[in-house]
Amino acid sequence: MVAGRRQRNARTVVVLVGVVAAMLTLVAFSVPLYRLFCAATGYNGTTQRVAADAGAISKRVVTVQFSTSVAPNLPWRFVPMQRAVKVHLGEEKLVYFSATNTGSTPIIGHATFNVTPTKAGLYFDKIQCFCFSDEVLAPGKTAIMPVDFFVDPALDKDPNAKDVSTITLSYMFFRADKPDDIRSLSRFDPNAPPDPVRGARLFAERCSGCHALDRVKIGPPLGTVFDRIAGSAPGYPYSASLKAVHLTWTIANLDRWLADPQAVAPGNKMPIKVLDANSRRDIIAYLEHLRADQTAAAGAAPIAR
Repeated sequence: MVAGRRQRNARTVVVLVGVVAAMLTLVAFSVPLYRLFCAATGYNGTTQRVAADAGAISKRVVTVQFSTSVAPNLPWRFVPMQRAVKVHLGEEKLVYFSATNTGSTPIIGHATFNVTPTKAGLYFDKIQCFCFSDEVLAPGKTAIMPVDFFVDPALDKDPNAKDVSTITLSYMFFRADKPDDIRSLSRFDPNAPPDPVRGARLFAERCSGCHALDRVKIGPPLGTVFDRIAGSAPGYPYSASLKAVHLTWTIANLDRWLADPQAVAPGNKMPIKVLDANSRRDIIAYLEHLRADQTAAAGAAPIAR
């Protein structure tokens, strides 16, 4: 009897320990799990992150307003460069925010965000945003930070969202208590030198869904795009409009192309734009770096820019 009671007590202790451990695990992961849930569902006005806007543009127009604030212990001035913009559903839009470190030391901040009304969160898609990483800003410095977004045309098909005519995107910057994936806001300086390392990251985020470096994917290979004649990569069925422009892919032409492919060759197959000039600069720097590596590997002299 005594032995049996001891075994039952031991089992009870093991079960209780397991329950406590499970509860502690849930507490530890509750914040990241909640964030994942919000990101997947748009709950509580959480916006979505996407690689690009390749959808059709709707006739329906909404007004997107911008709101900013900073935590009390963060000596930053943080404001939108525009109070509101009007956009068609599906129309990609680039807007800017200004952050100034008014303190005397470098500070790492992290922005949280949401949209109201909260039911619009599922349809608000951000392609590029400073809120995706921890950001360091030097004392006395100001950074002009882009946000590239669109409102999904699917909003128009949601009966619950028929009354949405205005969406407010709100940001709040906090000090980053446990910084991770730290990036410098100096990368948004238009006078900063091209950064092929950042360009490689942007290529992976923005381009690799359609393009590989060494093979045809949805789009043509881009590892040898520099100084190539547009529409000439073997094995890819180019549009007649791109073949007809007779372009050579130089830095200037690649910048024009990424900014607005349809303006360069109307009717071509490329539906994606890179609206931010700094992002274009760094993606092109990455592709140019690949060209330099290939030239060095071949033992040839560098090709003049």
